[in-house]
Amino acid sequence: PIQDLLRDTTRFFRSHPPSSITTLTTHPKPSTMASVLAVGAGAAVAAFLGRAGLVAWRRSRGGVGAMGKAFYKGGFEPRMNKREACLILSLQESGISRDKVRKAHRTLMLLNHPDRGGSPYLATKVNEAKELLEKTTS
Repeated sequence: PIQDLLRDTTRFFRSHPPSSITTLTTHPKPSTMASVLAVGAGAAVAAFLGRAGLVAWRRSRGGVGAMGKAFYKGGFEPRMNKREACLILSLQESGISRDKVRKAHRTLMLLNHPDRGGSPYLATKVNEAKELLEKTTS
């Protein structure tokens, strides 16, 4: 069986020299390449515009995600007051005690200390809020 296969292969190549055998590799026509590129570019543009449209639609609804509702919208006051200090330390204005202020301050400073990569500005605001509330609760 192997000898028959070798004999048949040898006969085939004697009757069909390599120059007469067409290669299996064919190159696509330039127009086909242009079509493939156009389809790919169209898909990329559609994906980009779809994403941009989705983001714009979410913003236009005016609502924020579940996490966004938990945060205070607005910046800091020029001079800190009791209300802002309570917002910073996540305390209610009524029923403030020195112990609650110290616990809230400690928790925030552990999470946001500048030595651990936190913001020095926010750490300053947390310290300022603690000092103000300690003065008013004495």
